[in-house]
Amino acid sequence: MKNFSVLAAGENPFGKINPPEGLANYTGTPEASIGKLLNIVLQTLIVGAGVYALFNLVLAGYAFMSAGDDAKKVAGAWAKIWQTLMGLAFAAGAFVLAAIFGQLIFGKWDFILNPKVPIP
Repeated sequence: MKNFSVLAAGENPFGKINPPEGLANYTGTPEASIGKLLNIVLQTLIVGAGVYALFNLVLAGYAFMSAGDDAKKVAGAWAKIWQTLMGLAFAAGAFVLAAIFGQLIFGKWDFILNPKVPIP
């Protein structure tokens, strides 16, 4: 019965919860914190895609050099190089399209790339 009286009084039944020390840089308004989190996730994905593409290009280059006279291996290496470069082009094109749509729809180039979440 005591728990119901705490909830009825409008008090937090868990008490005061302090954020971890690592989140000290992300305090402030909730929309700023969510925007920073989304930017960090986006930047991490971009860096991950770049590292993956570099790794893929190095492996494909090595496969191409070691193919010798085998036409199938040469074709496979070229396909891997081509697919990696197309993936990078699509990733870069996504940012260009996001900027264009942000400008056309919202009037700001970085509206989609730098989100601000409104809180009522």
